Amino acid sequence: MSEQQPGADELRTRTQELLAAHPPATTEAIDFLKARFDAGLAWVHYPVGLGGLGAPRSLQPVVDAELAAAGAPDNDPRRIGIGLGMAAPTVLKYGTDEQKRRFLRPLWVGEEVWCQLFSEPGAGSDLAALGTRAVRDGDHWVVTGQKVWTSSAHLARWAILIARTDPDLPKHQGITYFICDMTDPGVEVRPLRQITGEAEFNEVFLTDVRIPDAHRLGAVGDGWKVAQTTLMNERVSIGGMRLPREGGMIGPVARTWRERPELRTHDLHQRLLTLWVEAEVARLTGERLRQQLVAGQPGPEGSGMKLAFARLNQEISGLEVELLGQEGLLYSDWTMRRPELVDFTGRDAGYRYLRSKGNSIEGGTSEVLLNIVAERVLGLPAEPRNDKDVAWKDLAR
Repeated sequence: MSEQQPGADELRTRTQELLAAHPPATTEAIDFLKARFDAGLAWVHYPVGLGGLGAPRSLQPVVDAELAAAGAPDNDPRRIGIGLGMAAPTVLKYGTDEQKRRFLRPLWVGEEVWCQLFSEPGAGSDLAALGTRAVRDGDHWVVTGQKVWTSSAHLARWAILIARTDPDLPKHQGITYFICDMTDPGVEVRPLRQITGEAEFNEVFLTDVRIPDAHRLGAVGDGWKVAQTTLMNERVSIGGMRLPREGGMIGPVARTWRERPELRTHDLHQRLLTLWVEAEVARLTGERLRQQLVAGQPGPEGSGMKLAFARLNQEISGLEVELLGQEGLLYSDWTMRRPELVDFTGRDAGYRYLRSKGNSIEGGTSEVLLNIVAERVLGLPAEPRNDKDVAWKDLAR
């Protein structure tokens, strides 16, 4: 193993040195996380100086296991999932050295929350049709438009944003990718109350928001290419998250089945067995997908994982409501709140049933993902398109 590629033993040694220098029992959580980042133990496959050591991605569990055994704090990844799963890999791939140094450390330790300004009221499934404009003004860009379905916008310090910089080009070509300051006075965040009663989503209005050109990721007009990195990582982070056996949605319904024998029927038993097996297959497939990531960037296979995630969540939550009978129709709390994270397993069956309906929309609709799997995984012919070479300004809207 070369010096640039530390092995498992060296990572264990470095982790123990971190714990000795910053004992979790007497060190503030944020201080420990900063020290962990600086030691290269945040994400070990990242470059030295950016939270990593240039080690194989497959060795991250070695560090995580040592820290968990010592009771070390984590960075609450569910709260900062957009930053960790989408912004960070995009900044790493396309950001300048200055951008990487500025954004990655506060992102990973959780000091700065990120959101994603991609979807628009008229550009959801057809994201490349987006109409938010960015006009060059010296060394700044002036951005005006509206975004929607923005998770954590009410908490975010920064946003990853795609906007149209050249309406004379076809829709996929005239887009540029930016980092947007959510504290700019031209940014207005409004809650979108969901069927759960909560408003974890938002709509965001951008009025003459000024973004320095230094906060552009990638070349002007390359926004769609940059966005593909974000979207591929998003689908892996949603559909391929690491879970233990009976983790995720299958856990609560399996626990209810064991603890409430009076609710059991033969039909429900057969359906539960089928979904348990499918959930375990999806979990193991996710493990395999993460192993493939060791060799490079996530591919379209992540779309297949996200498809399975959405379908399973909806079928499992529906089975849980049926299993509970009249009790499953109860809903404990429809209070309007703006939560920091989505908590599937810590809530009741009614919440899981309602919230899972959004799984087939968020992170790419199931219909769009089916097309991606068909064309990029199975190699089937693409559907005919008559707008591919038409200037965005000439498209019917």
